Amino acid sequence: MAERGVGACPQVFVVDSQANYTSVPGGKKPRWARAGQKFLLLLVGLTVLGLVVEGYLIYNLYKKTEAFSLCMSHPLCQNLSSPKTSGRQGGTLMSRVGPYESNEIPTVRPHVEQDQQRPFAQLIGSGSPIGENNVVQWVHKGGETITYNMGYNNGRLLVEKDGHYYLYCKVTLNAAEECSLIQHKVMKVTKAYDNAIELMKSKSFRCRTPKPSTAKSSGGDDLWNSFLAGIFHLQKGDEIFVTLEDIQKMRPGTTDNLMGAFMISP
Repeated sequence: MAERGVGACPQVFVVDSQANYTSVPGGKKPRWARAGQKFLLLLVGLTVLGLVVEGYLIYNLYKKTEAFSLCMSHPLCQNLSSPKTSGRQGGTLMSRVGPYESNEIPTVRPHVEQDQQRPFAQLIGSGSPIGENNVVQWVHKGGETITYNMGYNNGRLLVEKDGHYYLYCKVTLNAAEECSLIQHKVMKVTKAYDNAIELMKSKSFRCRTPKPSTAKSSGGDDLWNSFLAGIFHLQKGDEIFVTLEDIQKMRPGTTDNLMGAFMISP
């Protein structure tokens, strides 16, 4: 009867204080995970540092570019930044530049480079043109004569630099007496040959020209000119001279006869 009126008794659990507790693993991460985090943080730090340095360099470059642009707009800075183009035409950049506000006109000092000092010479007729072996003598000092990087000796023009030269010669003769064969030559003596080489020649048979009775007398002269010119390759040590058959018929004078040479290319 008691079983019907009263419910079942609850179960009783007894706690044993001497029982062993089982340890539960904590939330600590493995060592490789911690190392990975540190490496990632290091990469992020280096990236930020690189961006900062790059920004600083770009800023400096921008400042320099801006300053250069302002400078190039100034004429004085343009001259100083390009000296070869501003002063190459026949000279170099002036050694002293005045203030931009000044009204002074910059001057350019002529300058010739050593390798462009090309030789040239011009000789004029002599009062005594007759030389040995019909070699014409010339005046090589004073007046309109000049020898630059070339020499002269006994009617011969001396070559001091190799190159291609333009040679020219004019002589004036008096053919008033009788008919004669006139030969005008420009010769070259070089180390490669024993004998002189003929560069140019003018050969003509000249007689006295009859004049009308109404023409004014010119003192019995019947003048005739011979002109020779050409381009030749000459070497250092070569000698250039002029010969004239019947050289005694040559009319003396500084304006009637001339000889010259100048280098046109090395």
